[in-house]
Amino acid sequence: MAEDRITRDDLEAELRAVVGDPEGPIVRGRPTLLAVAAVTAVAIVGLVYLLGRRAGRLRSTVVEVRHF
Repeated sequence: MAEDRITRDDLEAELRAVVGDPEGPIVRGRPTLLAVAAVTAVAIVGLVYLLGRRAGRLRSTVVEVRHF
């Protein structure tokens, strides 16, 4: 029964087999991925801002007051 116990080493070895190398391509590419995500977020926010300004201009009412 003692041989059936799962040790920490067993779990770690299995996790490394499933996940792979901890310094793999995902970890090495993280700075690039974060930069692309930041640029994309800024672009989306800018686009939404510009579209909101345009929609606001189209829906706004212009009142002209003339004195005779």
